[in-house]
Amino acid sequence: MAGWHPRTVPSLDEFNSERADRAGEALRACNAAPRFAAEVAAGRPYPDVATLVRRAGEVSRGLSWDEVSTALAAHPRIGDRVSGSSAEAASSRREQASMGGADDAVRAALLEGNRAYEERFGHVFLIRAAGRSPEEMLAELRRRLAAEPEAERAEVTEQLAQITELRVEGLVS
Repeated sequence: MAGWHPRTVPSLDEFNSERADRAGEALRACNAAPRFAAEVAAGRPYPDVATLVRRAGEVSRGLSWDEVSTALAAHPRIGDRVSGSSAEAASSRREQASMGGADDAVRAALLEGNRAYEERFGHVFLIRAAGRSPEEMLAELRRRLAAEPEAERAEVTEQLAQITELRVEGLVS
């Protein structure tokens, strides 16, 4: 696996046979929660991509709120221009690609909504951006601003799991 890079795993077979530290590095780019990478890597070898993706979602959905909070710290705000060369930054740019088509009013409303959300909940607004338009993300942000904190934590955990599943699938596809 000379030249293997954590963002470009060529196949599930290579992921399954990679050194644990290298597999963990690739998985941490998918979800920065402390125990996520170790738990998913420990399940190798996976028989197929669907099983790996399912396990990534299960581990993500089982994280404590403190672990989810750690993972949130690695996620940029929806609508922010993401810079940097990390695997996390590259994933965020791909996932938020639809933001490139957002008009100024939607972009401004998202930035204002992010501020209000962070004031209310104390963390970034997390949403699976892939497959959603800027307008859909804004509508979700507005809906979730009214949520009770406990319900919103459950929503954030679910969104993190969906993002993680997409990233893990992309890792080996």
